Amino acid sequence: MKKYLALLLFSCLMAFTAGAQQQRTITGSVTDSAAAAPIANAVVRVKGTDFLTATDAKGAFSLKVPAGALTIEITATNYKQANIKISATQTTLQVKLNRLQQLIKAGQKNRYIMDDSQVALYGNRAAAPVVEYTVPAVQGKSTQQALAGRVAGVITNGYITTDNISANTYYPAPAANTEDYSPINENTFHAATEQPLSTFSIDVDRAAYSNMRRFLNNGELPPPDAVRVEEMINYFDYRYQAPTGKDPVAIYTDMAICPWNTGHQLIRIALKSKQVDTKDLPATNLVFLLDVSGSMDEENKLPLVKRAFKVLAEQLRPQDKVAIVVYAGAAGVVLPATSGDYKKKILSALERLQAGGATAGGEGIKMAYHIAEELHSKNSNTRVILATDGDFNVGVSSESELTRLIESERQKGISLSVLGFGMGNLKDNTLELLADKGNGNYAYIDNFEEARRTFVTEFGGTLFTVAKDVKLQVEFNPQFVQAYRLVGYENRMLQNEDFNNDKKDAGDMGVGHTVTALYEIIPSGKKGETVNWVDPLKYQQGKILNNQTEVLRVKLRYKQPSADESQLMEKVLPYNNQTITAAPEDFRMATAVAAFGQLLRHSAFKGTATYEQVLSWAGNARGEDNEGYRAEFIQLVKKARLLDKE
Repeated sequence: MKKYLALLLFSCLMAFTAGAQQQRTITGSVTDSAAAAPIANAVVRVKGTDFLTATDAKGAFSLKVPAGALTIEITATNYKQANIKISATQTTLQVKLNRLQQLIKAGQKNRYIMDDSQVALYGNRAAAPVVEYTVPAVQGKSTQQALAGRVAGVITNGYITTDNISANTYYPAPAANTEDYSPINENTFHAATEQPLSTFSIDVDRAAYSNMRRFLNNGELPPPDAVRVEEMINYFDYRYQAPTGKDPVAIYTDMAICPWNTGHQLIRIALKSKQVDTKDLPATNLVFLLDVSGSMDEENKLPLVKRAFKVLAEQLRPQDKVAIVVYAGAAGVVLPATSGDYKKKILSALERLQAGGATAGGEGIKMAYHIAEELHSKNSNTRVILATDGDFNVGVSSESELTRLIESERQKGISLSVLGFGMGNLKDNTLELLADKGNGNYAYIDNFEEARRTFVTEFGGTLFTVAKDVKLQVEFNPQFVQAYRLVGYENRMLQNEDFNNDKKDAGDMGVGHTVTALYEIIPSGKKGETVNWVDPLKYQQGKILNNQTEVLRVKLRYKQPSADESQLMEKVLPYNNQTITAAPEDFRMATAVAAFGQLLRHSAFKGTATYEQVLSWAGNARGEDNEGYRAEFIQLVKKARLLDKE
């Protein structure tokens, strides 16, 4: 008997020891290899599993991992992915990541400006020449090799030599690309038991898509921070049914197996706002605020601005009014408030515009709002439409001062929409912020077709709001969802308590707008891959209700355009285990676009997605495609595939 008891105790001890060895904790840090600076929000994961975490502001991480030797995968925006093998006993890891280098393409034209000492030789900057230099193509060498020894001195002495002039002749160094994008820290997974609520503002902007298109059409991959996945998804028209009841918004939900990680599932939450005939829309007061500074003196800037606003002017009705304010070294009114009946007068004022001077953007906004206040009435739709490359370098240019002014005017019922133009100087972060604070749309106009879509095809959605301060809050059922991550919307996230706070600003929906949000979820019950970033609580334990049918509940709050109190809507999603190929066409298209965005961002969450798969998914989801946007998307994916190989 004693023998059997001893064997039993020994077996229990071995089982306990084995269980204790099943997981261990790896701690460490992730830093920039060159600057030795910490990298925040780098995703650290056991390769091929759901064991993952993200670094904090100091670049530190702590990750629970299975027993045995492993490969740790580290991914961060703008850095090359690292894969590091660790032994079965290793518990610390220090990682240094190398920055991605942007490809310099043969044939690419670079623009050069002189520094102040060189300008002095010509008397003033206006008299100094601006030189374009075409990157040479050298047979048998990469572009970087062809430039070796020729452009290396650009950084140190400010000059380069070229092959077609004497070696003693020098050109000034290239003007730095001053485009500016806010950093995007990708949403990561959250355990449904620890954070069951996900709250965010809707986003109907689509500037990131047309900006991405501009990069690819120019033979370049976009910077990762220029790729806002939710704006790419929402660029497309989806055939959601418009609401038929008293609410101006309809909610739709469905789910399918996630195609880039078939162990996960993908949930779609879709919104559609009501349609209103243009003739039934209220009178509109528009103030065009146009940047005519020197930085706008390029073909894809002011000339395109003029063409775009001529298209808008043609849509105006007799009851609508428009005024035009321009700004450069100073701001001025070039067209006082004029009825939409007088189209020739409006078009003539636009045609006379010329570029030159510095950029007093802040002063121009003040003047435009002053005119808008004079035009605004209780039942009218009043909006300032700003067109610029975003370079606010003279006058009231502090971000906080501008946003306070815009928020103040928003409270008076005057919205601000923003159109970005051009390249090399685009201040995307500033323009997105201004539109957000002004309860308006932000679009990037890269060609005339985009202008036509914004001001003709989607005239009502661009200018007329049917639901304001639209917020979503999703509650996940731990019976079905172990963990979730929202794809995109990083700069639209809200605190959970913001959902019921009617003073908290959120995005607006215009006539006929659609909004799509995707969640990637880790289903409950996956063996061996429990998401456990947070240690168990000591003083409380949550009780999970035994709901075996609902995956999640969606709550939506909105306000009528003239109301201050929000209305609540709700919808639940029943469980469904369909493949993505069996999902509706629009779901498949949104999935393809999301995967493409994650590939462009070199996302840690792209899973097994490839450009070939994106082409297949999108190719099978083209549908009617009357405007050709889905066909164009396929061509852009093909361009990105070639560039990414390079």
